[in-house]
Amino acid sequence: MNFQLDHLVLNCTNVELMLEFYRTVFGFSAERVEMYREGKVPFPSVRVNQDTIIDLFPGKLPRTESHGEKEGTNLNHFCLSVCKEDWLMLSEKLGHLGVLIEQGPVERWGAHGTGVSIYFRDPELNLLEVRYYENRTDSEVCLLET
Repeated sequence: MNFQLDHLVLNCTNVELMLEFYRTVFGFSAERVEMYREGKVPFPSVRVNQDTIIDLFPGKLPRTESHGEKEGTNLNHFCLSVCKEDWLMLSEKLGHLGVLIEQGPVERWGAHGTGVSIYFRDPELNLLEVRYYENRTDSEVCLLET
């Protein structure tokens, strides 16, 4: 079997702010925004790459039910990888936008070995990790604003 990440869902209290953040910070294109604003679809998305989107669920949509005594979510953070050039550009862009880098640059283990990461939060306080792998230079990982 060969799996790919299709989508990830973020519960949002302010969808418009989240759309602006993911479009401005990462350069992700938004999908179904006008249909969402017109009430034709329940949520918009932003496209990470040709295979993966992030769905932005507004607070009015049912959230996954918690099981047992746990409240909220089990999501700790999610990680996006880019080439080193885009990572450097993003790090600088975050500073210009006033987005606080909570941790990093630090070396962390991931899907392709050890990479260099920074951590910061989106407007809904989801923790994001963005990393590059020194040994990966293929153009497929250089997607930011291209």
